[in-house]
Amino acid sequence: MTTLIIIAVLPIVLLYLGLYKANKLLLPVTIVGLLLALASAVMQWNNGAVPIYHDMMLFDNFSVAFSATAIVSTLLILMLSKGYFEKISEHVAEYFAIMLFSLAGIIVMVSYYNLSMLFIGIEIMSVSLYILAGIDKKSFASNEASLKYFLMGAFSTGFLLFGIALIYGATGSFNLEAIRDWALAHPRGVNPLFHTGIILMIIGLCFKVGAAPFHFWTPDVYEGSPTLITAFMSTVVKTAGFAAFLRLFAASFAPLADFWMPTLLAITILTLFIGNLTALYQHSFKRMLAFSSISHAGYLLFAIVALSAGSGNAIFMYATAYSIASIIAFGVLLLVQQQLGSDSFECFNGLGKRNPFLAAVLTIAMLSLAGIPLTAGFIGKFLMFYGAMARYQVWLVIIAVINAIISIYYYFRVIIAMYFRTAEHDELVVPGYYQIVLGFSAVVTLIIGIYPALISNLI
Repeated sequence: MTTLIIIAVLPIVLLYLGLYKANKLLLPVTIVGLLLALASAVMQWNNGAVPIYHDMMLFDNFSVAFSATAIVSTLLILMLSKGYFEKISEHVAEYFAIMLFSLAGIIVMVSYYNLSMLFIGIEIMSVSLYILAGIDKKSFASNEASLKYFLMGAFSTGFLLFGIALIYGATGSFNLEAIRDWALAHPRGVNPLFHTGIILMIIGLCFKVGAAPFHFWTPDVYEGSPTLITAFMSTVVKTAGFAAFLRLFAASFAPLADFWMPTLLAITILTLFIGNLTALYQHSFKRMLAFSSISHAGYLLFAIVALSAGSGNAIFMYATAYSIASIIAFGVLLLVQQQLGSDSFECFNGLGKRNPFLAAVLTIAMLSLAGIPLTAGFIGKFLMFYGAMARYQVWLVIIAVINAIISIYYYFRVIIAMYFRTAEHDELVVPGYYQIVLGFSAVVTLIIGIYPALISNLI
């Protein structure tokens, strides 16, 4: 709980710093605050957590692991923000504060033990993101992204709210354990309220994580939002969404897996094919990453479709690997956009000669996202496939492998552009803080890929 309190109080401190024009202190204070929140979370590891506040919240190892991933990812993204918000507005403190308020909602999402807290966490996160998507007032694309995200977010919230209401109507409780007990006591037959509630929850949560066929907001919102905000949505927000998804289905709906699994299985297959096939035809690196994120949502759904005791570890490993590689990709994209004014694949031509460091870290990121061995992404995909194989879903693994082969094409397209094509662009200047974030992320990607046991059995 201390972690949540620190992250909730920190934005208020930043707003006061902005009020007194202490803008130079915003980033250092944010970094220190997030490090304190991270330390507080780690200190709760293996502390024998039990539900608190009338069983509303549970800060167990699951919560600690995903909270730590969210905090570290947010920290790395904000370290890339030096001078970024200043180009958009004079009121920089507001943007730092809104991102941290969103992070507070994310901590609630990975720590809830009551459906009302799940709803509150999602709303705290979503309202902040509506604002962040439209912070570039000079950009029509940013304003459009904000409006589209608001409308689609409100639509998905309706599904979640009605789903929660129906489940409460059937079970008489919002508590995850009480809902599971009700499901165990009624193993047969279809209860109109409860089973309809499960379907509505699946639709609402699939909207939030960008799974097909509820993905149609994702490419436009990701492309139109400022790149730093897109990086936050694509990593921290997606990780929190799947952590919340898994906690609900593992804790409450597992006894009824035969009912909801076929629906989620169809969504998984559709998500994989739509994400990968559409990414093949993109000419914008940023839009390619948007469709790529849809395909990764499909892989993350594996752990829920093949629900088991290892699903938590699988999602944690995959989400961590995906987040770190995506931060590298968006970090390089930020530099390319700022210095070359475009995000087309042609801007990466000859990057291997113009800036070997950037080319090397981006290559590691692309290899990890493609699931190539000796990278964290390979370990993440391996755990997902292993979980499905353990449940004898061999044909699902075959479909996933086919999609992984498809993804290699568009990820290697970037690598080919960097090393096998030439361009007359000037050499990109890489600030020191970019070198720290990108270098650190690349090293972590390789370390996890070579020594996966470091984090593979945390949860």
